[in-house]
Amino acid sequence: MPDSAPLRIAFTNIPRRLWAGGHNYQRNLFEVLNRYSPGTVTPVLFAGTKDEPEEIAALARIPAVDLVQSPAFDRTGTGLLGALALGRDGPAVAEFRAQRIDMVFESARFFGWRLPFPAIAWFPDFQHRLLPHLFSTSAYWRRDFGFRVQIASGRHIMLSSASALGDLGRFYPGISNGVSVVRFATEPPVSLLATQPSDVIAHYSLPPRYFYLPNQFWRHKNHQLVVDALDLLKARGHDVVVAASGNTKDFRESGLFESTMSQARSRGLEANFKHLGMIPLNHVYALLRASTALINPSECEGWSTTVEEAKSFGVPMILSDLDVHHEQAGGNARYFGIRNAEALADQMLQVAQTAGPPTVRNLLPNLEQRVEAFVADFIRLTRDVMASRSGSTAVPD
Repeated sequence: MPDSAPLRIAFTNIPRRLWAGGHNYQRNLFEVLNRYSPGTVTPVLFAGTKDEPEEIAALARIPAVDLVQSPAFDRTGTGLLGALALGRDGPAVAEFRAQRIDMVFESARFFGWRLPFPAIAWFPDFQHRLLPHLFSTSAYWRRDFGFRVQIASGRHIMLSSASALGDLGRFYPGISNGVSVVRFATEPPVSLLATQPSDVIAHYSLPPRYFYLPNQFWRHKNHQLVVDALDLLKARGHDVVVAASGNTKDFRESGLFESTMSQARSRGLEANFKHLGMIPLNHVYALLRASTALINPSECEGWSTTVEEAKSFGVPMILSDLDVHHEQAGGNARYFGIRNAEALADQMLQVAQTAGPPTVRNLLPNLEQRVEAFVADFIRLTRDVMASRSGSTAVPD
């Protein structure tokens, strides 16, 4: 047990409908901090008044998590204006003070260059720099400006991979901020693993053998390549099924989901590419554990949550040939080019033909070591940032 009072760290809620990976990241972080280092950190989750009640209630049920709902976190944009014009998001800072916050964790939210608390800025990836064609001019510069103001404000930057560290140096050279790489590992709670996979498979009318693609339907997640690969396999006489799940709305490209599904139907792939929609997390884990393999065809990742979860159960993986995927999975996955549908089809066929009978996988015994390392790295980062702040001049109130 720690000798001092828990460090109270402010987190802002990430709705699952907006970014499932970010939501799952914070949920997992809260769970494993309590499991492996109880009493060290108290996550204080600040949510808007319109956030999904059941979703934030589930997070609040995690031991040691404090939940605060306030209009200051309603994503109206007024807080950002204050952060930029006055140097701080006044309503948010008032809430932080009322809750005796020690440190702020910024994720896609900037609280001002005069924020009177130590702060960590998490940069999940540099998608707008790597795939600029997927962003409108305004969306590109809004995202880039957000990173730049956090850098200029002296935030300690947290990244999730060595690949992202290389991108940071390439796109924002010469910065003097503290930078830390904290590779996350996931360990889902037992409560999310109690659902019988056979019941979930039957519920969605899936066959015993299927590949699983649990990515939000965003352009860079590259679902189109999977449809193309299924088309090639069908032409070769192989009837393969991919079950996909996740949010179907891409804020940058309305109609993407509908056009992709229409194309799948026109190719006669209705029974091969089955999208299940936004499904409960216990169903996600059930389908993952019983799948033939996970597919992640993404064109950009900072550190893939779905890959990390597949690793936790020893699920076979077929991944796009990204540096970060190699960093994450090494030799424990098969790879294909992000534009190479034929290579993906070949890998899927090889896995399907060599797979044993359908099985349900449990958490691997070596998982605990990876999760403990993640928790230790995160706690070390928070202590380093607190120590650095205490040795510097505080921002005046």
